[in-house]
Amino acid sequence: MKYKLLTCAAALAISAGAARADSHVSLLFAPGEDSTFNWQSYEDFAAAHDLSGQTMTMTGPWTGADKELVESVTAYFTAATGATVNYSGSESFEQDIVIAAQAGSAPNIAVFPQPGLAADLASRGFLTPLADGTGDWVRDNYAAGQSWVDLGTYPDANGDDQLFGFFYKVDVKSLVWYVPEAFEEAGYDIPETMEELKELTDQIVADGGTPWCIGLGSGAATGWPATDWVEDMMLRTQDPATYDAWVANEIPFDDPAVVGAIEEYGYFARNDDYVNGGSAAVANTDFRDSPGGLFTFPPECYMHRQASFIPTFFPEGTEVGLDVDFFYFPAYESKDLGKPVLGAGTLFAVTNDSPVAHTFIEFLKTPIAHEVWMAQSGFLTPFSGVNPEAYASDTARALGDVLLGATTFRFDASDLMPAEIGADAFWKGMVAYTGGEDAASVAKTIQDRWDSIQ
Repeated sequence: MKYKLLTCAAALAISAGAARADSHVSLLFAPGEDSTFNWQSYEDFAAAHDLSGQTMTMTGPWTGADKELVESVTAYFTAATGATVNYSGSESFEQDIVIAAQAGSAPNIAVFPQPGLAADLASRGFLTPLADGTGDWVRDNYAAGQSWVDLGTYPDANGDDQLFGFFYKVDVKSLVWYVPEAFEEAGYDIPETMEELKELTDQIVADGGTPWCIGLGSGAATGWPATDWVEDMMLRTQDPATYDAWVANEIPFDDPAVVGAIEEYGYFARNDDYVNGGSAAVANTDFRDSPGGLFTFPPECYMHRQASFIPTFFPEGTEVGLDVDFFYFPAYESKDLGKPVLGAGTLFAVTNDSPVAHTFIEFLKTPIAHEVWMAQSGFLTPFSGVNPEAYASDTARALGDVLLGATTFRFDASDLMPAEIGADAFWKGMVAYTGGEDAASVAKTIQDRWDSIQ
């Protein structure tokens, strides 16, 4: 991959009309020089839009290195259109955007890490619906496209559903980490269905090993890793509509569907033979330390289910793709629910209506807007129109493949629930259940808490 700073004037020399002479920006990748990128999409967008002299304001949660990454993308919008983009990141974004909206000083675009906050602002009339046809574009161009439309659609101030959010930059949680060398030495194959995963779990026990490392410890947030397990199991045992109803409390937490998903987590976590240290150790093991058993000799465990961020806590020098790898946390073949993926992501919404804001959303539909960030770090996309070779690493490309293979995508449920539930009662309930309490009674306790805050 070629990293080259390019002034706007130089971009003009490469492709007439592909950049605006009055926009003074530096581009990380020279337009036209690397065929990995879809430069045609950039040139076509530039030819269709002249916003010279206009300014767009945008705020979001990205600061530091992440701020530099998003600005490396907006630079191409500026070069193509002539519009200036002023991005400001804030670690207190959730509070800041509400204050700005209420004061009538919101930016043109806000980047929301949680759909729930966007939905709340939409219901209060603080968001502008995206342009007609955007939903159709998402359905046609994003893997599991209807899922992304659903996640960005909320009632407006009149109670009418509108598409307000465009998802861009996604994270994946439905992953199982393993050490390829350990699998190879033991003769284990990667399971492709949940039935095969359970068979492998039993086979490892029969061979004298321990299948899983699981840890729920996270200080005041202890218990959250188990909520991810339950959410994944909901998607593998119930249809998406049931998952959505659970998140919205349209079915109670102690509904049999939810209790069943909790017990599916318990199938793995509450079996002393299945987890490193026995089931009693699960709640007391810090989640950051829990994957360490993958790397001992002999292995203290063979598998660890966790999101794409977990390599941060692997032993220093561990190389993903060589020393450790991952596979998709599989679905039940017998339940015919496709390939659901659990994750998170950020959505772009118009919080101060202007033509330049809607044009920027159009820019996010171009492959180049995705490929520029793909070629750096920390970015995954469900956009089927991008070139996967643009990813900076084989690991990122494989994670992208998980997204592209999804038939359903759902956002982390606990992040969508009221904080008292998703960031407290649910966490604590999973610790209690892991420690031996009955799933139905734990679920009823969580529902009683939810009822108390209605």
